[in-house]
Amino acid sequence: MSDSLVVCEVDPELKEKLRKFRFRKETDNAAIIMKVDKDRQMVVLEEEFQVFEIRTTEDLTEAWLQEKLSFFR
Repeated sequence: MSDSLVVCEVDPELKEKLRKFRFRKETDNAAIIMKVDKDRQMVVLEEEFQVFEIRTTEDLTEAWLQEKLSFFR
């Protein structure tokens, strides 16, 4: 059964971005969106957002996510 398991590698450039993202000094909001490239069997960077604003939890709606982070497309 373990012969059929496929594990994706993480793109080395993405690893470096994630390391920098994790230890960044900025206090603003930021996001990294990743996707799996099925052909290369690799996790790669989809989009990176440096600054976005949420005023309250009510602002965090599906429409906002669609507009700002390209979720649910």
